[in-house]
Amino acid sequence: MKDVTLVLQDGTKFKGKSFGYEKPVAGEVVFNTAMMGYPESLTDPSYAGQLMTLTFPLVGNYGVPPFSIGQDGIATFMESDRIYASAIIVSDYSEKYSHWNACESLADWLKREKVPGITGIDTRQLTKVLREQGVMMGKILFDDMQEQPEELDYSRINWVERVSCKDVIRYNEGAGKKVVLVDCGVKNNIIRCLAGRGVEVVRVPWNYDYTAMSFDGLFLANGPGDPDMCADAVDILKKQMSQSRKPICGICMGNQLLAKAGGATIYKLKYGHRSHNQPVREVGTNRCYVTSQNHGYAVDAATLGNDWRELFVNMNDGSNEGIRHISNPWFSSQFHPEACSGPVDTEFMFDRFIETL
Repeated sequence: MKDVTLVLQDGTKFKGKSFGYEKPVAGEVVFNTAMMGYPESLTDPSYAGQLMTLTFPLVGNYGVPPFSIGQDGIATFMESDRIYASAIIVSDYSEKYSHWNACESLADWLKREKVPGITGIDTRQLTKVLREQGVMMGKILFDDMQEQPEELDYSRINWVERVSCKDVIRYNEGAGKKVVLVDCGVKNNIIRCLAGRGVEVVRVPWNYDYTAMSFDGLFLANGPGDPDMCADAVDILKKQMSQSRKPICGICMGNQLLAKAGGATIYKLKYGHRSHNQPVREVGTNRCYVTSQNHGYAVDAATLGNDWRELFVNMNDGSNEGIRHISNPWFSSQFHPEACSGPVDTEFMFDRFIETL
């Protein structure tokens, strides 16, 4: 294992060892407090451009599942076609793994997909720095290499454009109702949850004009980066909303795009919500749910138009976790009801959407 140094934007340094692919890399340093699910998180396109720190100390002990494709054409155990996180940072990497479904180690997978992984980092201290100072840019440097990583400004890149599909893709073709899925960086389990409820899913690029298509409902997917970079998607959504009352549902980035189309503004959270245990209350009820989340931006609910209301609120910091229209079947969640990996307490959101079609 080669010696590496994680250097944060403010000059803070952490020493560690490399266990993944050996190349310098730069990105936004974020932390995730989930206890498991690194195969799903690494392949979540919402982590594009980020150096993902896992706060759970032991990582890698259950290996990596095979990249198999199901009859539906979707990867069985992964959330996309490849690793999208720029790197993974852990406290203690387990070289030996044991799991009935594992086919290789985390290190071998990272090396095969050319993604750095570093261990031996004091992730507790690193997380404290990020909580106090906020997420910041950082870079992983190899002590025996002169090579520097490509400099990037996370906030100035349209990450959605980088991860969205380029062509229209159909799933469950010929099924009853038809749902257009706007791919901003969609997780596979969102497609599974829709197709598994008996609808045809038409996956389109993030800036595709679907307004003239024949469909029964519109679904806005998750994705990475700043939603303010997605003006084209918001303009198309506004056009759709002005000419039709067809049901609309959104998740994560989809919640923010729907809110922007409804007149709201977006702001960046200090260190985001990335975990499996975010408590969320449904507005107007005493129901509180445990949710899986991965986002760095949030909707400013105070800026919502008069026809919109909050649907869910985060019980930790009071930030918005979903919105709804007062008369049209348009609603969304900031959290992930498909939660792969994570709790599935809120999967009923898909049922609510299907019922409106």
